[in-house]
Amino acid sequence: VLQTVQYERLFQPRIGTRKLQYLLNKSHQIVIGRDRLFSSLRAHRLLVAPKRAYHKTTHSHHRFRCHPNLLKPSEQQVDITRSEQVWVADITYLPLQNNEAYLSLVTDAWSRKIVGYHVDDNLKTDGVLTAYKQALRQRQDKDKPLIHHSDRGIQYCSNAYQAVHTHHGVTCSMTDGYDCYQNALAERVNGILKQEFLTHKPATLQEARQMVAEAVAIYNQRRPHLALKYKTPDEVHQAF
Repeated sequence: VLQTVQYERLFQPRIGTRKLQYLLNKSHQIVIGRDRLFSSLRAHRLLVAPKRAYHKTTHSHHRFRCHPNLLKPSEQQVDITRSEQVWVADITYLPLQNNEAYLSLVTDAWSRKIVGYHVDDNLKTDGVLTAYKQALRQRQDKDKPLIHHSDRGIQYCSNAYQAVHTHHGVTCSMTDGYDCYQNALAERVNGILKQEFLTHKPATLQEARQMVAEAVAIYNQRRPHLALKYKTPDEVHQAF
């Protein structure tokens, strides 16, 4: 069991115990109870300690127009029932050894799949646009309606970003203010990547981009997701 756990953590260094139990049973045909696995990992100092960090990346005091929150409980609230119905977008801080970078993500709200991403050394609109355009290129069904949800950051409210919505017929949804709980799914995916995969500071922007590309691939294709009944985001996304 311990050898298998150590092997799996070569790909997912901070994967939690419950997901490890699922992978042991499914992929490695090793049957072990949750409590015993917890005890074994604790005895060999293999439990993962939580990490907490916070860096503000949202500038919401600006002159650009904002949009209503279509995911907030109300008469307008959207009931999410399929992939490519709602995308959530966010930016997170990514420290380098001697500098800093920022990771822009676009995530499908139904499948939890990261459909677009980009790492840049600044918070300009170009970086978030690159992630968004990557997601749009990979969109499977362009005829069905799509909602893009984000915070009220200046990048998402900018004329350039809003023009892409208009060009592709995407409906824009935004948080009411600077409240991370109104964009909780995007914040959660940010946290998973940084806490479970990006476990050391890359030396350069190029290395950061390579690390993120590898992390996104593992997250989408290999990591079982509790909210998806231990399926991977790719499995759920392709099913719809």
